[in-house]
Amino acid sequence: MKVEAFPAAGAKVQGSEFVITIGGQAGNASVAIARLGGAARYAGALGDQGEPIADWIVTKLKSEHVDCSHAVRVKGAMSSVSLIMLDPTGEKMIATRRGEGLTNAVPADAEKAVDGMDAVLLDNRYPNFMMPIVAAATKRGIPRVLDLDRPASIDDALLNGATHVISSAEAMRVTAGERDLGAALKKLGATYKGFLAVTDGPDGVYWLDNGAVRHMDAFKVTSVDTLGAGDTFHGAFTLRLVETGDVVESMRFGAAAAAIKCTRFGGLMGAATRDEVEAFLRERT
Repeated sequence: MKVEAFPAAGAKVQGSEFVITIGGQAGNASVAIARLGGAARYAGALGDQGEPIADWIVTKLKSEHVDCSHAVRVKGAMSSVSLIMLDPTGEKMIATRRGEGLTNAVPADAEKAVDGMDAVLLDNRYPNFMMPIVAAATKRGIPRVLDLDRPASIDDALLNGATHVISSAEAMRVTAGERDLGAALKKLGATYKGFLAVTDGPDGVYWLDNGAVRHMDAFKVTSVDTLGAGDTFHGAFTLRLVETGDVVESMRFGAAAAAIKCTRFGGLMGAATRDEVEAFLRERT
């Protein structure tokens, strides 16, 4: 819901636009990839068969042409749900009831889940589900892009099993124990040997290049809804990485897709098409 301002404790505020949609790291990224012309497959743990939220998630993903054949419906489990408010600048306030019974779920067949895929995009909130996917993707020799949204230890197996790690700013700071993002990248880069980057909202993205910290500005847009922007960046980055192998080009493509999403209300429903992203980039060359 859009609100005129975030409410103080015990207060009421006027709301305007309202939408019910799906979300989450993997859901947002899947839709972003599909709308950009990629073949997206969702593999993850969802609530039990017949659980209304999980049923609806699958229906919505399928309507966006996302393959859900490797979604695991966990007996007795409940899917997560969030209440989200957006202020006039597009900033968000979120209350989440985390799903129950999902953390111990594992893929039914990890090798089949990655069969025919050119890359996997990983969510580090569900390591039990992700590690078999990492092993299967490693066996196939395909890129493993980690959305580091939750702080991890430097020796975390999922982190070190990824070929590309793109972290949120806060997760990077906590993981590395450094406030400055450049220092955090260098500290984590001393042990992690793949591609390492961190997104910082309107301040753009920082990454390590042979030990040196590089920076790319974010595209300047009028922000309406930042929900799912980071997930869109990760999805678009992964798709473009498969297409080009160029991490800088892939980050620029991801930044454009995320910027467009921020100009539209409705979370992942604001994800851009390929034509829209390419037109956006042409205008800013």
